[in-house]
Amino acid sequence: MTFAPYNLVAKPLLTALLDAVEKAHKEGARAIILRSGLRHFSAGAEIELFDNRGERLPEIDVCACLDALEQVPVPIIASMHGLALGGGFELALACDIIVAADSAKAGMVEVTLGLHPLMGAIQRVASRAGVARAKEMALFGRRYDAATLERWNIVNRVVPEAQLEETTRILALELAVGPTVAHGATKRLIREYMDETVVKADRAMSDAQRPIFQSNDLVVGLKAFRESGPGHAIFSGR
Repeated sequence: MTFAPYNLVAKPLLTALLDAVEKAHKEGARAIILRSGLRHFSAGAEIELFDNRGERLPEIDVCACLDALEQVPVPIIASMHGLALGGGFELALACDIIVAADSAKAGMVEVTLGLHPLMGAIQRVASRAGVARAKEMALFGRRYDAATLERWNIVNRVVPEAQLEETTRILALELAVGPTVAHGATKRLIREYMDETVVKADRAMSDAQRPIFQSNDLVVGLKAFRESGPGHAIFSGR
């Protein structure tokens, strides 16, 4: 991903990402690495996406994006450095393996805008780390270091930042020379396991999020973010 300056999640980035994954699969790739060519993995979503006073994110089919990453029958490794916040963190969570630099920080920070994670982070963290951690991360909106996320089983491996690219490449090569059909079957079974939990929650997101996009708190959160940055909104609960 190289959408300067921060790989902000919006339709252009997601379209390019999904096109690249589809192209890699069609060309016979046996493992895929999702990485950033910029300072951060992804600092979140384009804030303009949230100005919509409708019922959901405009122009983005969230479930289709998640399905594309989770259903491609080859392993995907997220190579995470810098910040992975909001929608950027959610892209990493949709990958099969997450390798993080020891300096990386990630989190569900949407609550500072009067939102909650809109691309499946709640249910994916619950699947990886348990309901208690998912609630903690979504409700408080804090940033967590890579070591904490590894301890919570959200990140698979943490390495020194200087070794991130090489470590990710070695792991991808190990997967690529493995039994690709078996790896695809593994992903399929995991997806079946997730159907009654994570995927079911994915399908419920639009209805659950409708009141958020119609709330006064979202208006307040976006205004405060633009004027003062994150963490300065005073919410009324409406």
